[in-house]
Amino acid sequence: MVIHDSFADFVLFLYVHMAHADDDFHQTELGVIREKMSKLYPFDDKLEERLQFTINEYKSFDKTKLRALFKDTFMHFPNVKFAQKYKVYTDMYDIINADGKVDESETKAMNELKEIIDISAQANHH
Repeated sequence: MVIHDSFADFVLFLYVHMAHADDDFHQTELGVIREKMSKLYPFDDKLEERLQFTINEYKSFDKTKLRALFKDTFMHFPNVKFAQKYKVYTDMYDIINADGKVDESETKAMNELKEIIDISAQANHH
């Protein structure tokens, strides 16, 4: 299952997922996402609209299908280098740390994502 046409759109969805892993969107976490969006979309002047769209997309997405979505989408972009995928992982760590605390649900979400990134790196490496 793949719902994003670009890796950047998928990454933004991941950022929103991490910000919401503890069932709450903290303003500090959204601030970090906004900061990172300027690097994801350097020529986009509608970043706030894009963020709102992605938040709504995430809220309406069936959360039981997230793991399949993440795995399939990482596989869907085989040209994205492992280093770039790992950068996404470290960016998400910045997001969950933004509110000053990392709870168990955020740690679990990070571990699941790391596992998926590792799996996709191995699959694309062969």
